[in-house]
Amino acid sequence: MASGKYSRLDGRKSTNYCSSITFVVFVALCFAGVWMMTSSYMVPVKNVVETSEESKIEVAAKYSENSERNKDDTSSESNGSYENQSKQFEDNPGDLPEDATKGDSTKVDSQIETTEHPLYENQYMLKKSQDDNQSREEGTYGKEDVENKQKEDESNSGGKQDLNEASREDKLEASKDLNKVHTEGNKSKDKTDQKKEIFPSGAQSELLNETMTQDGAWETQAAESKKETSAFSEPGQKTGLSWKLCNATAGSDYIPCLDNFQALRRLKSTKHYEHRERHCPDDPPTCLVSLPEGYLRSIQWPTSREKIWYHNVPHTRLAEIKGHQNWVKVTGKYLVFPGGGTQFKHGALHYIDFIEQIVPDIAWGKRSRVILDVGCGVASFGGFLFDRDVLTMSFAPKDEHEAQVQFALERGIPAISAVMGTKRLPFPGRVFDIVHCARCRVPWHIEGGKLLLELNRMLRPGGFFVWSATPVYQKLAEDVGIWEEMKRLTNALCWELMSISKDRVNRIGVAIYQKPSSNECYETRSKMEPPLCKESDDPNAAWNVPLQACMHKVPVGASERGSQWPEQWPARAEKPPYWLLSSQIGVYGKAAPDDFTTDYVKWKHVVSKSYLGGMGINWSTVRNVMDMRAIYGGFAAALKDMNVWVMNVVNIDAPDTLPIIFDRGLFGIYHDWCQSFSTYPRTYDLLHADHIFSNIKQKCNFEAFVVEVDRILRPQGNLIVRDTVETINELESIFKSMHWEVRMTFSKDGEGVMCVQKSIWRPKEAVVVPYAIA
Repeated sequence: MASGKYSRLDGRKSTNYCSSITFVVFVALCFAGVWMMTSSYMVPVKNVVETSEESKIEVAAKYSENSERNKDDTSSESNGSYENQSKQFEDNPGDLPEDATKGDSTKVDSQIETTEHPLYENQYMLKKSQDDNQSREEGTYGKEDVENKQKEDESNSGGKQDLNEASREDKLEASKDLNKVHTEGNKSKDKTDQKKEIFPSGAQSELLNETMTQDGAWETQAAESKKETSAFSEPGQKTGLSWKLCNATAGSDYIPCLDNFQALRRLKSTKHYEHRERHCPDDPPTCLVSLPEGYLRSIQWPTSREKIWYHNVPHTRLAEIKGHQNWVKVTGKYLVFPGGGTQFKHGALHYIDFIEQIVPDIAWGKRSRVILDVGCGVASFGGFLFDRDVLTMSFAPKDEHEAQVQFALERGIPAISAVMGTKRLPFPGRVFDIVHCARCRVPWHIEGGKLLLELNRMLRPGGFFVWSATPVYQKLAEDVGIWEEMKRLTNALCWELMSISKDRVNRIGVAIYQKPSSNECYETRSKMEPPLCKESDDPNAAWNVPLQACMHKVPVGASERGSQWPEQWPARAEKPPYWLLSSQIGVYGKAAPDDFTTDYVKWKHVVSKSYLGGMGINWSTVRNVMDMRAIYGGFAAALKDMNVWVMNVVNIDAPDTLPIIFDRGLFGIYHDWCQSFSTYPRTYDLLHADHIFSNIKQKCNFEAFVVEVDRILRPQGNLIVRDTVETINELESIFKSMHWEVRMTFSKDGEGVMCVQKSIWRPKEAVVVPYAIA
């Protein structure tokens, strides 16, 4: 009985023990349930495939936002999924040269301090005077969390449905191809996680971090151009994240530095097109530019070369005055471009082939790769040169022919708003293989040939000037007079007239000149007019530098840039230019040729392993790309086999590496990101920002810069940011307040990468921009 008694007591103890465990488990489950209800939605991966099409999109987005938060609860299935996804983003250290993986940030910083022999000047330092630099205070933002998902009735009504449906298709495709990755902070990782990194380890981070770069052997563009006379105003501070529309006369076409009517009213003269030059406001706008009514997602290339949506660029005046020349025509809901121009009514391709037939040395796409088209019209010449593997930088003044540059960019053709007025164009000297002018309406012959001398500055020695205008083939008194003046001037410039030929199909004439490759002719001229420029006049100085009626000598030293023609395309894209010497220090602290190669290898790897498959970007919709901090142009070179073109921007206070970019068969422009870019709103599909935001934050109005990014990026366009974690976190909050979608973020060791997509959302409230009112 005793035994039975004790046995009974043990059974009771066992029962109480089980009840206690059950109670503890129940309480734990309750706490877990409360946690799940109070946190963001958590959706298992397996449920994604079971939902409707719209639900799939939302689930993918929500899952990405919580993947890090819920990692411990999703067990091995979630971890396995994350491992596969992360491999799409990795920057494998093994794919870079061994010496690029050694060292640390401390060593790099030390190297920067002790580097000597600066040869790479920048535009800011070349423009520098004895005046002290004025300090600029950065704008700040509140860190409040702003809801970025609102109902569709807050969006603009025009074109909303089409854009949203297109966005859903992109999101659906992205959700099928990849579960977006969101990691935060500097959390410890095991060896398996380290293999997933999106950033190189060790000294490879020198390729990513702005603080680890140096001027190296190049001066800055600002240094080359001597300091600007006007100082930047100190930016104000912003304590909240709220946005308003810009109320400006230009409306949805607003370009701050070209629509500053307050500055235009102060001009003493417009004789030299001063009113078409840049006049940037001291206080840059911090409002958002509106959308045209009925705006639709841009038509994809190459169809866009032939037609675009009328509502995206709703201007018809050019069709009325130039339709008979096959520039552009209005056809229903489209603007149609037959491929013609004033000098090639029967199509640009025939005209392009005619030019090469009369001077075979032009060799489109081989010897001649980078072209400047002056007064481009709607840029059909440059648009069809893509068929010959040629990049054309087209430019024209804003509104000289209504919206012509905007037409070009909407078609997917490179173009900027600029004018040959009183200042040099923002390009280095001796970089364009050909300069083209087809009835460009530029008076080359006046004032000592000052404008033609600007072309001479930018034209590569041995390069060609292609001129098809009425003075070449018409016999009217005015045309004959201009031709005689041009003949005298080109002889004085030592340009050789290679051919004067008449195109019987288009019934026009073409004159082709070649710039000399030596100084022999310059030294034997009977009359030294125009004079040679002073030795102190740097042909690379191009930022706010007045035009000079002089010409620069041709470089003849074996290691001087311009003394030899670059290698033929595409070889020139991958090889360091011959004038990069091992004795020169590159931007990342290595010998210049090694610096160049390491940069290219790195960007090829990042593009192929991360950008093309790991960002959720639909690359079939990407045509116009901008690298906002280009360095050597490695990012653009990595995209050279894709159906895109890249505008490489070199900031004026960065090492002046733009000549390197041109020499590798790419193109770009000098710019000061404290000011607006000379392009229309909504003109780029993809912006690449490698440590530009943290750089700008230290010296400019940060809010105005973010607004400028919004202005030039198309709705549904993507922005890739590589920067410090602090900057990434701040930007994420800002972009959410603008209703952009954060597609992916990733961070490690204080560095981060983020991909965001702009939405069609625009605020309803507007604010007047006083200086933008005519």
